[in-house]
Amino acid sequence: MGTVVIFAPSPVLTVTVEDIDGTADIHVHAGGQGVWQARMLLALGTSVTMCGVFSGETGRVARHLISDEGVRVLSVEGQGNSGAYIHDRRGGERRVVAESPGDQLTRHELDQLYGLTLQAGMDAGTVILSGAVREDAVPVDVYRRLAADLGTAGCTVVTDLAGERLAAALAGGLAVVKIADNELVDSGRAAGPEPHQLVEAMRTLADEGARSVIVTRAHHPSLLLDEGEVSEVHMPELQSVDPHGAGDSLTAGVAAVLADGGSLHEAVVLGTAAGAQNVTRHGLGSGEAEAIRRLAGLVRIVPLEAGEAEPAQQLSPDELARKIREQ
Repeated sequence: MGTVVIFAPSPVLTVTVEDIDGTADIHVHAGGQGVWQARMLLALGTSVTMCGVFSGETGRVARHLISDEGVRVLSVEGQGNSGAYIHDRRGGERRVVAESPGDQLTRHELDQLYGLTLQAGMDAGTVILSGAVREDAVPVDVYRRLAADLGTAGCTVVTDLAGERLAAALAGGLAVVKIADNELVDSGRAAGPEPHQLVEAMRTLADEGARSVIVTRAHHPSLLLDEGEVSEVHMPELQSVDPHGAGDSLTAGVAAVLADGGSLHEAVVLGTAAGAQNVTRHGLGSGEAEAIRRLAGLVRIVPLEAGEAEPAQQLSPDELARKIREQ
């Protein structure tokens, strides 16, 4: 596999409380979109460099945790504090105990972060631009400038952004945009969740600067726009433990294949399998490479006209095991 750089402006420290036979089982990890993407990239065997700002006690702990996982961290020592949250899952669902989005990044921190990302991105050739928990942590124009400068340097730039961040990155030019259908609708880019409404929004994204667009649709097949053609991406629906992190796992899988010189269709197949396996696990952005590659054999990409509105197939564990053995 190749190397991927992740622009992760402000990772967070996460504390999650689980239940084991009536006893609190406490987990401390680094988290945030860029971290979950990095974790899946590592699981797939891709070398990962993360560029971010780490501030205060929470930032120092998060940075060490990320490095311990095997990620090369290019860090800016920030002022203030990085974000953090405490979630309680003992009842089966995530309950927020406390959350802090962290502090807004200063001009000097942003300048340092920009320089680190640009240099590392040019060395690697493939870059994911990820968001931040705090909406105003990074001025949106940073995304436009990074996309433009990295693209000028010949990099493949992938994003999983929404709203103003996405609009800014599009203005700089992007190789791949991954976005969820509800984000398209909530932002006003799509008039509704129906396939034809999403396709119209996808074509607009292409007009604004995206070479390819992937739209995830929860339990329905994802949509792919590539070279003007729209396809559906079918994957049997697995038994879900936690849907969080599935989209970031998909983005990571796509970037991993592109960094290794694979085609976009190959990238979407592996990314879809990575996202599907992630929902079966408690760890966000986690997965097992061999299982993901076996699941990739179940992914089908078909023209939209041939499969529009086809429901996603849900398999029992026994049925899924049988299908995987047949690959």
